[in-house]
Amino acid sequence: MREPNSPIRLDASQPLQLLVVVDAEAEFDWDSGPLRSATAVSSMRQIHQVQAIFDAYAITPCYAIDYPVADQLEGREQLVDFFRAGRCEIGAHAHPWVNPPHLEDINSYNSFIGNLPRDLEYRKVAALRDLITTHFGVAPTIYKAGRYGIGANTPGILHELGFDTDLSLCPAFDYRQDGGPDFSACHSQPFWFGPQNSLLEIPVTGAFVGWAGAWSPSIYRQAEKLDALKARAILARLGAIDRLMLSPEGYRFDEHVKLTRHLLQQGVRTFTWNFHSPSLVPGFTPYVNSQRELGEFLDAFKRYFDFFFGELGGVATSPLRLRQQLAGLR
Repeated sequence: MREPNSPIRLDASQPLQLLVVVDAEAEFDWDSGPLRSATAVSSMRQIHQVQAIFDAYAITPCYAIDYPVADQLEGREQLVDFFRAGRCEIGAHAHPWVNPPHLEDINSYNSFIGNLPRDLEYRKVAALRDLITTHFGVAPTIYKAGRYGIGANTPGILHELGFDTDLSLCPAFDYRQDGGPDFSACHSQPFWFGPQNSLLEIPVTGAFVGWAGAWSPSIYRQAEKLDALKARAILARLGAIDRLMLSPEGYRFDEHVKLTRHLLQQGVRTFTWNFHSPSLVPGFTPYVNSQRELGEFLDAFKRYFDFFFGELGGVATSPLRLRQQLAGLR
């Protein structure tokens, strides 16, 4: 058995694999921070727009849904239909400020669910699991912590509650300034972890790209302490460090290609395309502010999928299918 956190390296003779993970969540003001009252899910009315793209490319996306989406018919109605038709997978996405029981203070630190006392984190994840089970008829086994807020107690909690796959790690990103975890040194490969090494981690696809190499996390951290945007832009133009994520939110097609080719050179064979459902309505996230930008946003899906499935010869997979495949290699 592999050591915990040891990358699972797929045979290079196998095609590259792409997963799509959608953070299907309530809308809230990203600048003002979390609010208990932020439970509107109107953006979920537009989820058919991306599902149509996924269907066209034979992709089975995973919708990681938070409590308001699971709780309200407006949020879950289309997803229930997709799920029953075998067109998607459903995971749990825990945002503690809108997920009962509501016992903690609302602040930045507590918005990372892994920071909460173990019993409270357990009760919130259990409540979300039970709600999803009620409305979808199947208990979810896929989990993603809201704000990537996995904590020291999370693996044991997931194991106890019947989850076996986690999507919470966000390589190359450091959320300590807001009270969250530091993933700046994490890799983008799947790995086994948790009790009895029984949980599969499928990280978000992200990395530092550039000639700074192993020094990237520390240099980038110092750049953020300066005039952040300017310092980071200079590093990227110099080819020293470019922190990239495989997402249409804030990243261009050329950056998607740059990140993919960089990780391919490192032996990465599985990639995750990730975004937030509120981006489907202009003005709900910083990434889409007009109908024109929404069109460009959706076009980014098609451009990358054409590149991945066409030029790279990749194939689509999903968290459940990938877990089954990797379990066979143990």
